[in-house]
Amino acid sequence: MPSEGPFATIPLGRRRAITLWAEDSLSGLARRIPPSSVDVVVTSPPYNLGVPYRSYGDRRPRDEYLSWIGSFGSAIDRVLAETGSFFLNVGSPPRDPWLAWDVARSAGRPFVLQNVVHWVKSIAIDRAAAGRAAGVTRDLALGHYKPVPSSRYLHGAHEYVFHFTRRGDVALDRLAIGVPYQDSSNVARWRAAAQGLRSRGNTWFLPYPTIRLSARDRPHPATFPPELPEWCIKLHGTARTHLVVDPFVGIGASAVAAARLRLSFVGFDLDREYLNVAVERVRAELRAGKATQLPKRSA
Repeated sequence: MPSEGPFATIPLGRRRAITLWAEDSLSGLARRIPPSSVDVVVTSPPYNLGVPYRSYGDRRPRDEYLSWIGSFGSAIDRVLAETGSFFLNVGSPPRDPWLAWDVARSAGRPFVLQNVVHWVKSIAIDRAAAGRAAGVTRDLALGHYKPVPSSRYLHGAHEYVFHFTRRGDVALDRLAIGVPYQDSSNVARWRAAAQGLRSRGNTWFLPYPTIRLSARDRPHPATFPPELPEWCIKLHGTARTHLVVDPFVGIGASAVAAARLRLSFVGFDLDREYLNVAVERVRAELRAGKATQLPKRSA
């Protein structure tokens, strides 16, 4: 039986707040979120790989799992605004490369697939390929990956972020996560390059921070760095984002991103221990944000 009140509400000021519900996302989306009210949904559902979540059995028959994912997509269809964006992060194990696409087809059935982003978690860059202008003095191996103990498969070094919209026509704030032009002559050549930035494109290199103690640094078996949902929200456009929702909030990476951007957020999870961690992460983010904004004292 879902609780009548939220698990936690953390004010952000200006009538904005981070609200977390200890509730199943399907019932929660129906009970707690008005129709057509959400500007950005950013989430990563369980992948049905037997991950040892505390309060969810991550191993179902595939048809049953994909049907459940489809129900979740229908629930998002009810709450997403006409010009909203739905960002779905999914990965595939090496032995089942179709999984991410099967999940995307099931969850995205009511929508148009507008963009496919490749979230690169680990990459090797040869010095010669980087070019002299990059200033790379040696071959680089950046980020972290999970080794695959097999001679048949490659290590999984990336996941997908599927960007769905209602009609495929949502204009994006591409330069909000833009990158500087490597060749400054391009700035003068392109009128759109007045800020000295170009679109990042559909490959985003975002490594996990180094994990020194799993129980402290990653107490959830399947997470993403807060920068991933933060970039998704910025890409959609923070100026026209009034509400962000994550139906599978876990330990709160997306909530941290919304707090960082001072945007109202609603997240759902079945596990209260994960939500406790999410609350502390959001509060720590807000404390850090206030600290960086303190005025300098005069001498």
